[in-house]
Amino acid sequence: MAPTSLRHRFPGVRDGWFRFDGPAGTQMVDTAIAAMAEWAAGGNNANCDGTFSAADACDALLEHARSTVAQLVGADPDGVCFGANMTTLTLAFTRAVAATLALGDRIVGTRLDHDANVTPWRLACEASGAEHVLAPFDPVTGRLDPQAVVDLIDERTRWVTLPGASNLIGTVPDLAPVVAAAHDVGALVFVDAVHLAPHRPIDIQRAGWDVAVTSPYKWYGPHAGVLCAAAAVLDSLPAARVRPAAERGPRRWETGTPNFESIAAVEAAARFLLDEGLEALGAAEANVFEPLLTGLQEIAGVRVWGPPSMVDRTPTVAFTVAGRNPDAVAAELATSRIATWAGHSYAVEVVDQLGLAGSGGVVRAGVVAYIEPDDVTALLDAVARIAAAS
Repeated sequence: MAPTSLRHRFPGVRDGWFRFDGPAGTQMVDTAIAAMAEWAAGGNNANCDGTFSAADACDALLEHARSTVAQLVGADPDGVCFGANMTTLTLAFTRAVAATLALGDRIVGTRLDHDANVTPWRLACEASGAEHVLAPFDPVTGRLDPQAVVDLIDERTRWVTLPGASNLIGTVPDLAPVVAAAHDVGALVFVDAVHLAPHRPIDIQRAGWDVAVTSPYKWYGPHAGVLCAAAAVLDSLPAARVRPAAERGPRRWETGTPNFESIAAVEAAARFLLDEGLEALGAAEANVFEPLLTGLQEIAGVRVWGPPSMVDRTPTVAFTVAGRNPDAVAAELATSRIATWAGHSYAVEVVDQLGLAGSGGVVRAGVVAYIEPDDVTALLDAVARIAAAS
C-alpha cells in the first residue's frame, strides 16, 4: 500500500513549484502555522515570571515546548534552549567554551560539517590559543571514516564536534566510535543534528552527545534554532547574560524575551513529527528519493557527489552537470518551477575537499515530507534536458 500523501498539510506548496529546496528550509506544516497565529491573536503575548494569566501562559508555553522538543530528540527538557537559529546559538555557546580553553587544548572537528560547526569553534580556538584540527572524509565515497576522527583525539582534546549528517551530500556518519573515544579522554561532544533530525529518529542522551543543535525550520517549523545539552554542561559554562537573567537553566542562554509565537510553532512542528513518526516519515522519503538518486546517476553528463547508494544517507543529493555552472543549472531548473540550491550551501569544507570550490560547487536537491514521485519525475526530466543541451 502506498503511503498516505502529506502534501495537503503544507499550504506553501500549493503554488505549483516543485520544492526540492527543503535542506535549506522546509515549508511550515499547517498545525505550526495555526499555532503561531493563535498565539499571536490569543492575548497571551506577555513575558515570563509575571503575576497575571498571560505571563503564566508564557511560562507554561516554554515548559511545554521544551518537553515536546526533548521528547522528539531524546534530550533533557531542562537543557533545551530556544534561539534565533543554530548558527547564533552555536556562536554563543562557543564563545562561552572559549573562556574555558587554554593554550595547548585541542578541538577536533571534521571537514564533512556545515560551516556553522566549523568556524565558531575555530574562532573559539583563536580567542583562547587552543588548537583546531579537522578530520578529512573520502571525497570519492563521501564517507567519513570514524577512525580518521579518533586518530586526532588525544589527552589534550576538550571538545569533539561532529555532523549528524552532511547537509550537502547527505552522508550519515557512524558517530558512536568517535563519541566513545572522546569520552575516554574526558572530552565533550557537540553534534550538529540540523540535517539529521528531519529524517530519522535521534536520541541525544542515549547516543552520548553532550550537546546537540537543530533547526525547526528544517523540520516544518518556523525560523528558529534549538540547542539541547545536559543541564550540568549548560550551567558549568560562563554564558554571556544580563544581570536579571536566570543564573541556571536554559533561560540563562536565551538572551532577552523569547519569541513566544515562534516557540508555539516549534512545539506544534515537533508534535507533528512525533504524531507521524520519524521512522514512517523516513521510509516514505526513501521511497521517493531512491528513484531520484538512481535516475540522476543514469543521466549522461550528470555526476552525483557523495554516497551513491541509499545506505547511511539522508534524502539529499548533490550533483553537477558537465560543462554547466551549478548556478546556471539551478537558474534553468527554476524556469521550470523547480526549486534547488547551488554552490556550497555553507558546507565550505565539503566543497573544498571535493575539489569543487573553484567551479561553483554543486546543485543540491532534497526530498522532504511533501515531495512526491511526480516532483521527482519533473526534476529528472529537466536535468536530462539540461544535460543533453550541454
